[in-house]
Amino acid sequence: MHWSKRDIEQLSIHFEGELFINDSQTSRMAKRLYATDASVYEVKPTAVAIPSNSKDIKRLIQFAANHKTNIIPRGAGTSLAGQVVGDGIVMEISAKMAKIIQLNKKEQSVWVEPGIIRDDLNKHLAPADLFFGPETSTANRALIGGMIGNNSCGLHSIVWGTTRDHLMETRAWLSDGTEIHTEPLSLEAFYKKTTLTNLEGTIYRELHRMLNNPEIQSLIRNAFPKAEIKRRNTGYALDALIEMQPFNPKGQPFNLSALLAGSEGTLAVVHAAKLNLLSKPEPFVGLLCLHCNSLQDSLHANIIALQSNPTASELVDDFILSFTENHPNFKDDRSFIEGKPAAILMVEFRSESQDELDKKIATCISSIREANLAYAFPVLYGDEISKGWDIRKAGLGLIRNQTGLKQPVNLIEDCAVAPIDLPSYVADIQALLAKHHVQAAFYAHAGAGELHIEPFLDIHSPEGKTLFRKLLTETVEILKKYKGSLSGEHGDGRLRGEFIPQIMGDEIYQLFVEIKQLFDPQNILNPGKIVHSPPMDEAFRQKEKQEAANYYFHYPETESPLGLAEKCSGSGDCKKTALTGGTMCPSFMASQKEQDSTRGRANILRQLITESGSEAYSNPELLEVLDLCLSCKGCQTECPSGVDMAKLKAETLQQHYDKQGIPWRTKMVGHFPILQRLASYVAPLYNLAINFPGSSILLKSAMGFSWNRSLPEVHFTSLETWHKRYSNRVNQDQFEKGFVYLFADEFTNYNEVELGKKTVLLLNELGYGVKIPNQIISGRTYISKGMLAFAKQLANTNVQALTDIVSEEHPFIGIEPSAILSFRDEIPNLVNEELREKALKLKANCLLVDEFLFQEIKAKRITQEQFTDKPEKVILHGHCHQKSIAGISSTRQVLNFPANYEVELLPTGCCGMAGSFGYEKKHYKLSQQIAKLVLYPRLLATKSKTIIAMNGTSCRHQIKDGIDKEAFHTAEIMYQALAQKTLKP
Repeated sequence: MHWSKRDIEQLSIHFEGELFINDSQTSRMAKRLYATDASVYEVKPTAVAIPSNSKDIKRLIQFAANHKTNIIPRGAGTSLAGQVVGDGIVMEISAKMAKIIQLNKKEQSVWVEPGIIRDDLNKHLAPADLFFGPETSTANRALIGGMIGNNSCGLHSIVWGTTRDHLMETRAWLSDGTEIHTEPLSLEAFYKKTTLTNLEGTIYRELHRMLNNPEIQSLIRNAFPKAEIKRRNTGYALDALIEMQPFNPKGQPFNLSALLAGSEGTLAVVHAAKLNLLSKPEPFVGLLCLHCNSLQDSLHANIIALQSNPTASELVDDFILSFTENHPNFKDDRSFIEGKPAAILMVEFRSESQDELDKKIATCISSIREANLAYAFPVLYGDEISKGWDIRKAGLGLIRNQTGLKQPVNLIEDCAVAPIDLPSYVADIQALLAKHHVQAAFYAHAGAGELHIEPFLDIHSPEGKTLFRKLLTETVEILKKYKGSLSGEHGDGRLRGEFIPQIMGDEIYQLFVEIKQLFDPQNILNPGKIVHSPPMDEAFRQKEKQEAANYYFHYPETESPLGLAEKCSGSGDCKKTALTGGTMCPSFMASQKEQDSTRGRANILRQLITESGSEAYSNPELLEVLDLCLSCKGCQTECPSGVDMAKLKAETLQQHYDKQGIPWRTKMVGHFPILQRLASYVAPLYNLAINFPGSSILLKSAMGFSWNRSLPEVHFTSLETWHKRYSNRVNQDQFEKGFVYLFADEFTNYNEVELGKKTVLLLNELGYGVKIPNQIISGRTYISKGMLAFAKQLANTNVQALTDIVSEEHPFIGIEPSAILSFRDEIPNLVNEELREKALKLKANCLLVDEFLFQEIKAKRITQEQFTDKPEKVILHGHCHQKSIAGISSTRQVLNFPANYEVELLPTGCCGMAGSFGYEKKHYKLSQQIAKLVLYPRLLATKSKTIIAMNGTSCRHQIKDGIDKEAFHTAEIMYQALAQKTLKP
């Protein structure tokens, strides 16, 4: 579709949001970003629009109607059936429309805009002891608008219901721009609606004509899924409407909201919704984790468990559990798992008292024991409950770690049957899969009769594409046997819409076609979804085999950057807000723009490499979308699929430099360690130059740095030089507990020498000698700026220099997390192949100083008597790389070790500095926005006597520049906490 310049101008002149409609680089990138969702499909839209308000939505609808195009409403883009993929105008309902309009505590209701995130809404409602019940596994990024479109449910749906159950009223735009208010109507009000002369009146008249027919009512009741299947989302909810007045005299008042829920944006666009709220749930919670020897045992156990009235019953099979074993973010969650269960059924109970809760759980365990359906019965309480739920919710992302061409596909993952039928239904599905030699993962909503069954197929091969269609076709026949629902909560979209006639019958399907025609006669609202769907085996994401390139990183599991990008499931775990917490995608938390999410970056990278191979690395679109990646590494662990965007960014930049050369400013930052060494020779002059206003501004301008930043001073005497002199006085071989190697990294060696000294003194006072290998540079600055050729040379040199001296007995201990952890993260995948085994051996013995101290505390070689008993309050902000690679637990434990030290871990993500990123003028504003989300407010609210702990030099620099606060490294805090200090620096 091509519009004239005048057409575009007419739309743009009054449009208050963002439009990506022309052929500019920014628009081309936006169209790529919104070409996919979490499904297997990819269709590039004609345009992308992000409305700021309801009037913008109306303008878009009218534009579409006038120019014979279509609108595709989109929320978080986590839809699994291709609901938001199409060739029209993708209209993202985003954070621009995320207001709470009105809260009515007495009525227990709230009016909201559709862009608000479900979990964020509940955080706002918490002070009123109210919450919105339906919760998908994507609840920390799922928008209310998307939940309405899909009639989303979630793991507590057996008690908290579906979105439709809680959708009281809506305000929405019809396809001709008419605004409607859907609400419960008295009979008088209903019939008055039928007298209106606009499209709304036509809709009510025709619905009355259609549904007031006893034969039609009988047809609907007979053709729709069993009434006891709560997750019924196939087609349009005509079964809900015929149970209302005037069609059922004993029914509830007619409410068109029920039809809009689950309609996937094909009938109207909701711009405000009134939601029913629930009272705060019972406070005592226990999660019974039934370990079963077979999948069938778990499904029979589910039937018995439901008799005990749990609040949730969710299943995870051994396939998903296997991906948690060595996963950096989930391996610690496995502590409750006993042995090798074939499946774990997680059954949640809630009560008003602990005694009542214990009785419920005991009764359930007794029944399961009697039936001999489980071999272990651990129960999780308090914070431990999240271990179970985190594994369960990450199911889709975890199975994307499967290597090879066969990957999990959303296909029969949303089919639902009555829970009593689930064992037989799953047995039939297992037989079907076995017949076609297909492996699958089984997980999710056993209590609601809806297991997410994810077959593993290579849908890019002819055989895989054939199986894709065949499996769904044959599953439909199995579903008909149990009178099940083709879609439970994920919707029909373009995936299952084609099969509605097969499962519901042609007559019901024709009713759906009439409904669509009635609401949307010009077919402008999300066409091709539910009715008139295109073939389900077309428009797959493209995947072309690329010729091997000279990659700088080793890609042991995915073979290439493309393979790593393709691990992205599209589930949007990276689209969290600061309210949710976590580290992943700090730039997205600040901007709320798709292009700043890991998913957005992976999508652009995947599409461009697929289209143009190695030429993609110099594409301006790719460089732009990667520019605001802070390389925080949060995605390495918080993304269930482990899409390491920092690695992909560094590889992309080096591939680009190979073709275009390295910009001189980039070289200056990359060669920071060398420049700081040279500056140390004239330290007084250098420090004067960077602090004197005139010369400081010139230097910062030359480097492209913000004038608001202070540059780090250098010391005339480096840590290495000081240590040589100090070791002449204090023999490092004399200490009773042996010696360790300390990494005088490129930041500590010249800029933070006093911190380095205190670390040496701390270790000495605790009984450990300290030796410093000379001139070891981590290469962190090279890696962060994509100068991997230099980083690779350093990595090879470092591994050869350190492998023969570093051991478990004499570990290599680091102060700056980003430097020492490069030996555990990037370096093993950077070194030449012949050095990889040595690099992995070295990796095992590279520790943060915090980790070493904690290790020695656990071994009781460091005692509490060595530290003060003076009370201190410490607040801890975790360094991004440490959180991702090593974790913060050791730091918390060490800081808590002195008898009366109290440590609070701040719920902060990235500080926003990220090495040189926050220094650069073009990134300074975003750097500050990130810090202002959580970090600055929490620190400004902190009492002055509280110690601020920050291990990262960038983090400490950020708060010093931003809010004039001083923070300290763990080693400094522990040095100050020593009961006595006998050594002098």
